[in-house]
Amino acid sequence: MPPTALSDHRKGLLLTAIGGLALSMDIPLVRLGDGDIWSVLGVRSAATVLATFVILGAMRLTSGKWPILIPGRAGVFAGLLYGISSLTFVLAVFNTTTANVVFIVAFNPMFGALLCWIFLKEKPPAATLIAMLSMVVGVGLIVREGLASGHVFGDAMALLSALILAAAITVGRASRREMGFVPLLAALLPAALGLAQALPSGLAIAHPGWILFNGAIVMPVAFWCLATGPRYLSAPEVGMFYLLETVLAPIWVWLIFAETPATMTLVGGGILVATIGGHSLWMTRGKSIKRLF
Repeated sequence: MPPTALSDHRKGLLLTAIGGLALSMDIPLVRLGDGDIWSVLGVRSAATVLATFVILGAMRLTSGKWPILIPGRAGVFAGLLYGISSLTFVLAVFNTTTANVVFIVAFNPMFGALLCWIFLKEKPPAATLIAMLSMVVGVGLIVREGLASGHVFGDAMALLSALILAAAITVGRASRREMGFVPLLAALLPAALGLAQALPSGLAIAHPGWILFNGAIVMPVAFWCLATGPRYLSAPEVGMFYLLETVLAPIWVWLIFAETPATMTLVGGGILVATIGGHSLWMTRGKSIKRLF
């Protein structure tokens, strides 16, 4: 590998590692804020939008031009999907355990592969199909635990969040347009919805500093780093860093709130993590071997 390519690869690894670590703090910070769902959704999303406009203004001053914000109808549609996925994600956080949320949302890459197969005619390789079947088993175990513990709605919202997010990514892939700022600007939708519901009776957040820090700093860093990573890394490599949230978020919550995941959640989550990690390594190794020949 040439020195420049090696340098770019390391840059990509650093960016995606930072993005994955930042993303893993999302749920713990939401929990630390200790507020009602609409107040948290509105303030967190509004902070993300304001931070995005600050970033855009800084880019305009330094470069003399505006970056691409919403690339046509595809960008609007993808933004709508990103906004809805933010709503379903927060609903999941407030209605089921952290471990259930992150393990079920980890099903997103396989939903993406299935949607690309159906709508873009991009048939996934055999390894991906096998991984999808394994992940169905893992999610089934987690949802079964949710049925037993009364977390059905929260688990359903987590699964819906994974599906909608996969649909947004599929739209972006189909359009082949620059979508970097779309997820950030899409926070306008949950911000408007959350504030509209919360403001008539007043915002109810015990510790708003955590929510502001999450929305204004953590989420923009996570989204930007993970969106920039694919410029330097292959998709399977980037996908591995999304697993940092799946692995670390339940640990942070366990350390902070002493919320111990249920046994079946751990078993199902272990299957998901092993499957996605093994699939990503297999695909990365396959691409590396092809480059050699």
